[in-house]
Amino acid sequence: MNPPGLARLLDHAADAVAGVRGGRSLTELLPRVPEAMRPGVQALSFHALRRLGSAMEVRARLAPKTPPPAVDALLLTALALLWPADAAVPGQLAERPPYPDHTLVDQAVAAARHRTPAAAAFVNAVLRRFLRERDACAAAAGHSALGAYNHPAWWVERVRHDWPQHWTTLLQEANRRPPMTLRVNAHRSTARGYVERLARQGIVAHVLPPHAAWPMGQESHAVLLAEPRGVMQLPGFADGEVSVQDAAAQMAAPLLLGGGAGAPGAPTPLPRLRRGARVLDACAAPGGKTAHLLELAELELLALDVDAQRLGRVHDNLRRLQLAGAPGLQVLAGDASRPAAWWDGRPFDAILLDAPCTASGIVRRHPDVRWLRRPADVDALAQVQARMMAALWPLLAPGGRLLYATCSIFKAEGSHQIDAFLQRQGPAAARLRPESPGHLLPLADNVPARELGLSAASVPSLSGATSDGFFYALIEKT
Repeated sequence: MNPPGLARLLDHAADAVAGVRGGRSLTELLPRVPEAMRPGVQALSFHALRRLGSAMEVRARLAPKTPPPAVDALLLTALALLWPADAAVPGQLAERPPYPDHTLVDQAVAAARHRTPAAAAFVNAVLRRFLRERDACAAAAGHSALGAYNHPAWWVERVRHDWPQHWTTLLQEANRRPPMTLRVNAHRSTARGYVERLARQGIVAHVLPPHAAWPMGQESHAVLLAEPRGVMQLPGFADGEVSVQDAAAQMAAPLLLGGGAGAPGAPTPLPRLRRGARVLDACAAPGGKTAHLLELAELELLALDVDAQRLGRVHDNLRRLQLAGAPGLQVLAGDASRPAAWWDGRPFDAILLDAPCTASGIVRRHPDVRWLRRPADVDALAQVQARMMAALWPLLAPGGRLLYATCSIFKAEGSHQIDAFLQRQGPAAARLRPESPGHLLPLADNVPARELGLSAASVPSLSGATSDGFFYALIEKT
């Protein structure tokens, strides 16, 4: 029996793929899908976008004349979903097709009949030919960077240039499904206590040990789920006991707060921020790092974001976590690069600048990003980041600290950006703290399975990287 409604799911997923190719994000597109169908459409569109490059190469081979956009989007979606799991091509996924071949073809034809009735026979013919020639098509697709790695060729080249020893692995990891990692609210529980609570409900999870760059002596509140699940299935989520946040993103608050123990013979660690310290979270939405700071310390915290609408999510997260009434908390709409419009003249003890970036480090969570970005975006965003740092640095008190962060693996948005900033400031004004992790690459050995005493067979999340790609630089105003 065919899965009920699969043709309708394919119809909506094809619309999502067409929208992404037209320059719109899934964040914008998915809310337009009927709520009951949204999870299924998201799963199919994510799957399709992770194989879109291969599908584009094969569609050009099987139908050299580009069909109308509505038909093309459906064809690409179906081809991606039919892609073989064992394609011997660099960068391909080991993920199996989500439906039996005959079911997928039958329902794709039904969706084509709904979208463009005259194209149903054409879609049927192309998909059935693909099934007959699937191995040859997969091999042929691997002859181009687009088909082999499912990223635009310029993106592949930039990753290869920045990370010549890791580039193929980074591109492969970007095509995996990400693990689901939680942050336990330090006001309410510990990571170990929450894992035990999950176990009583039959949910397998493990405490993630601190990353090598984690401040020494500071506790990790990260919990890795063996299998992703809906947040409302998580005990205590609605009451603010836990949040969803990648392990790399959870490093921001401990790094900014400081106070690690320090290793023997290492430089003196940055002192912990005093109680009531004045802190700016300069690009706060959706509020995960804001909340984490408040969970770990009592601060006079200004959460700023240029998008007043996105600040609604900050308010929602703070209310759920029972932090909305935290003393000294202010949530404000404002442009971090134009402080004259919102700054009251009082210097900050610490600033977190989670700067706008290409999001190249979180592509596995947002597979549309690679298709939305253009080569010029990297340099344009790097200029925005530089302007923000230049605008915020004067707001920092002497002896204060600025934590610069991006969820990018591109060096133009990380190490190159910070090198240029430090050169402009000079050593008498700014220095890079030794606690700075630098580039955290989303590689499978970031948190080795042996540290957990686990295997990838028992915890599928461990088959790939356990954290996203991030960059952190902690700069002290000397």
